[in-house]
Parts: sequence; C-alpha cells; structure tokens
Amino acid sequence: MRKRDLLKTTRLAWPVPAAICLALLLAHPAGAQDATDDIPRMADGRPDLSGVWWGGGDVGSPAFAQRLRAGRDGEPPPSFTDLYQPWAAERAAQMSDEHDPTLGCIPTAFGTLNVRLWDAGAVGQIISTPDMVALLSETYHGYQLVPTDGRPHRDYLPPSWRGDAVGHWDGDVFVVEVENFTDQTWIWAEGRVSFHSDALRIVERYRRADADTLQVDAVVEDPDVLAEPWTVPTQTLQLAPFDQLLPLNCVGAEGKELMEAAAPLRTR
Repeated sequence: MRKRDLLKTTRLAWPVPAAICLALLLAHPAGAQDATDDIPRMADGRPDLSGVWWGGGDVGSPAFAQRLRAGRDGEPPPSFTDLYQPWAAERAAQMSDEHDPTLGCIPTAFGTLNVRLWDAGAVGQIISTPDMVALLSETYHGYQLVPTDGRPHRDYLPPSWRGDAVGHWDGDVFVVEVENFTDQTWIWAEGRVSFHSDALRIVERYRRADADTLQVDAVVEDPDVLAEPWTVPTQTLQLAPFDQLLPLNCVGAEGKELMEAAAPLRTR
C-alpha cells in the first residue's frame, strides 16, 4: 500500500474509536468518583453499616417534622393496617391508645416511623463485624444481634418482642430475616392501633448508598392477620453527626396516667 493510501485509511478509521473515547470520557470524566467508592468497608470487603442513623434530626426537630410531611402528596401506599383481614379490621376498631403496649415500655415489633432500627424513636445505631451485626435502638435500650455466618433461626427460643434474627449478604445488600415474635406488641406506637399475630415475619434489606446514606427496604408478612404481605416504602436514613446513642429510660410508671387518660376517649 502506498504511503498516501495508508494515511487516507488511517484518517477514515480514527473517527469511530475517537467517538467511543469521547463518550467514555463524558460518562466518566477525569477525576470523577462513584459515590460507592467512599463507602467504608469491613476487613472482608463487605460494606460497613456502622454508624448512628437518623432522618436528619431527632423527634421535635425541623428535619424530623419535614420527614413526617414528606410523601404526603398524592395517593399514599398501603400500610400494615390497610391490609387487615376483615376480622382484624373489626378488632382494631375496638381498640385505642389505652391498649398501646409501648405505654408499658414494651417495644414495637417494627417501628413507629417504618424503620425497625428506630423502634418507637427516631435514632438507631449499627455496629458491624464480618460475623455479627448489632442493631441498637435508642428507645428502651433495645438491641438485636444478627449473626451473618449462615446459622439458622434458634427454634428452641420462646417467642419474644423483637423476634429472632439471622442475616446474610446478597452482594452489597445486608438481608435480615426476623421471626418468632410474640403477639404482645404492635407494629407501630403512639396510639396507632396495629396489632399482629405470632406468625409475623419480617425481611429487611440494608444498603449503604454512599458514605452518609443508608437505604432500608422491608416486607412484613402475617398470614393470620393480613390479606397480603405489606411492602414497606423505602426508608432513607442519614449518618448522624455523633457516634453514640443517648439513654432513653422507661420504667412504665410514666405511662400509667396516659393510659388512664386515654380510656375515657373511647366513650366520647
């Protein structure tokens, strides 16, 4: 091939690779960094979920109020009680604040703000290790230890308020399966009647979207009470600017007057 023909062929061949390179540069500009690059990881390479997680503010703060207002526009998704079987809806209509177990310092089975980690509060802490993940709730000094080594549920344990949990990793998503509940708790609190049965089962999926964001998805099943499983709207938590929970004591005495005051409301 003559030199002139070689140069002509080369010039015609360049535009396609150049276009590809330009597209790659635009998609991944120099110095650009994926948000997941900043996610802390444990020694085994799994995402480290450790941290204090909240919704941007504690109860009573402007950020907390904004979280409550968020998502109220449009048709709300079904909630746990929207899926009650007819008999359960009838029973719920006969109950009120005075029956709320949390007034006696009994935790919720799930979480007042649809975040199980928070229980009846708005702050929770996670401590991750390759073999065990500890979920700590500020409310009532609650906690749950979630082994990740593949062990089965402990079927020899009696039913409990928060159930028995086991976990495993699905890629970078931490999956928690909880069962063996008592029927002595509610799903929520603060007078939101939401009883359940001891057939309750909860599956959660925790994903650290970036260094400061934790997303939690959950499905709540209760075939004895619900017509179908409840798919919980995705909850987005933020890393709090502190690294320890504050104590929130509860001895039950403070709830006695509240329960007595709530009782007459049923007859008004």
